[in-house]
Amino acid sequence: MINIVDKVRGRLADRRRIASENKNLGALYSESANLDVSRHLSEAMDWLKRAQDAGTDRGVAYGTRFGDDFEVSYPETTGYICQTFVEQAALTGDADLLRRAVEMGDWEIEIQMPEGAVMGGKYNRNPTPAVFNTGMVLLGWAALIRSTGEERFRQAARRASDWLLSVQEPDGNWIRGNSQFANASSTLYNVKAAWGLCEVGIALGEDRFVQAAVRNAEFCVARQHANGWFPDCCLSDAKRPLLHTLAYTMQGLMGVGKLTGRKDFISAAQKTADAESRIMKPDGFIPGRQTSSFGAGAKFCCLTGSAQTSIVWSWLFQLTGDEKYRRSVSTVNKYLMAHHDIENTDPRLRGGVPGSWPVWSDYGRLLILNWATKFFADAMSLQQQIGAS
Repeated sequence: MINIVDKVRGRLADRRRIASENKNLGALYSESANLDVSRHLSEAMDWLKRAQDAGTDRGVAYGTRFGDDFEVSYPETTGYICQTFVEQAALTGDADLLRRAVEMGDWEIEIQMPEGAVMGGKYNRNPTPAVFNTGMVLLGWAALIRSTGEERFRQAARRASDWLLSVQEPDGNWIRGNSQFANASSTLYNVKAAWGLCEVGIALGEDRFVQAAVRNAEFCVARQHANGWFPDCCLSDAKRPLLHTLAYTMQGLMGVGKLTGRKDFISAAQKTADAESRIMKPDGFIPGRQTSSFGAGAKFCCLTGSAQTSIVWSWLFQLTGDEKYRRSVSTVNKYLMAHHDIENTDPRLRGGVPGSWPVWSDYGRLLILNWATKFFADAMSLQQQIGAS
């Protein structure tokens, strides 16, 4: 019979083995001394192209686990990657980016569920609907409606928006229709789906979609704490949420606020963004998980959330002209670039962004994630636009 001491020793040995394996795989991805924003943006966009080309469809691969091949396409994030490609096509004049975005949008139409929703999780043959994922694809379809005017994108977006309204509560919240992969009681970040709904409402001239988005944003703001904190806002741990989901909330409120002229939505996001700026270290590190007092809830950095927060700070600089936001962008983006491997000989890793740093941390452990890479590309592009050094 194995005694308690032997069991403890066995567990410790397993932990040491796992830690060693994590570090060995983590060594495949290196830090960078290059702080050329254009180079980092280019490498990130190239990785996203490779992720789209890796599969048998025209969605974008979920990501790649260190040492493995690209995974299957991810409908949710393909939606807002489509938005990025449309925006970059307009900024650069690169017609290939728009072609790729159209292919992403068409793929989303091919797999749209009969009721109009977008499936939760990675692409699969047994889909279940997801409010958040539907809103993310609306961001892509709205961008394509504005750039191409094609009727098929208008029809798909209207069907998806009608479904979102059909499952929305009178107070603007979404309880029904949340992804089976999410904690349904902690989805205040659904306000980013409201942003997608608002974008489509304006693109289609459908005020009912805009007003539904406003109701959700109002619900979200009403839950905010006085210090800027948003409760019930995490995929896995409502008491120590990821910066990633807190940043989704900031992005959603900013998006709806800018489109509708609701300064209260922007002010709510600004309060949270200011709190994040205060806890950022001089080297650009922001805790990847946080407590309700904006204390560190983890020792790792969620690179994904840091890039999203950079985006929010850029938007706030564009709106206010306050130099503190441009300084914050410069600081956090230097941290992000320092942890973005652009010299790797492995094309599955080069230019992609891990979920966290260190790369074996608990968010996106040993994974390059397509959405982390998308937000990083957006952050780099906005740094160029606002002229942050």
